[in-house]
Amino acid sequence: MEDYWLISFRTFILYIIVLVVFRLMGKREVGELSLLDFAVYVLIAEVASLAIDNLDQPLMLAIVPIILLFIIQYLNALFILKNKKMRDAIDGDPTIVIRDGRIVEAEMRRQRYNLDDLFQQLREQGITSVQSIAYAFLEQSGKLSVFQKGKDPFILPLILDGYVDEKHLTFIGKDRKWLEDMLRNEGIHSMDEVFYCCYENEKLHYQLKARK
Repeated sequence: MEDYWLISFRTFILYIIVLVVFRLMGKREVGELSLLDFAVYVLIAEVASLAIDNLDQPLMLAIVPIILLFIIQYLNALFILKNKKMRDAIDGDPTIVIRDGRIVEAEMRRQRYNLDDLFQQLREQGITSVQSIAYAFLEQSGKLSVFQKGKDPFILPLILDGYVDEKHLTFIGKDRKWLEDMLRNEGIHSMDEVFYCCYENEKLHYQLKARK
């Protein structure tokens, strides 16, 4: 009977700790977790599970690695928050898998994304024809974002937190010099000043970083 009480107590304590840690890590759906998020969540769950099963091990030996994993994840989140290149290296970029009604076979192969997966996700969104699609992006989370022909066009960000996305510039047929000239005309002389920028309806839209 004592073991049952001990298991119940350890389960309750670990449940509270894991709940608090996950809450502090931020609100993200399971399908939106990065690889690092997923790895940390699995490790925390494994540590908690072993602590419940192993009654001979002091509870603190399970709490310490859970807290350590949280600290590692928290510091990593702070680091990549200000480092777009690091975010792209860890999470990856959205990939165009359909462009102007044609499936981009090379990108499908590179992402190891097969036609069965593609058509399943299209069916789930009620889309029956590839030819009706202007662009479809495979997001970092594995979800498919679809923009159909004849509807509002998608807008790609050109600058995110001071970082210029050269791929998006190339995609819209522009280059870095064009962007610099456009910003200079707006009285902006450094990309680092820009929090967000996009090009819509042949006009540059931007938001400057908040002053500290």
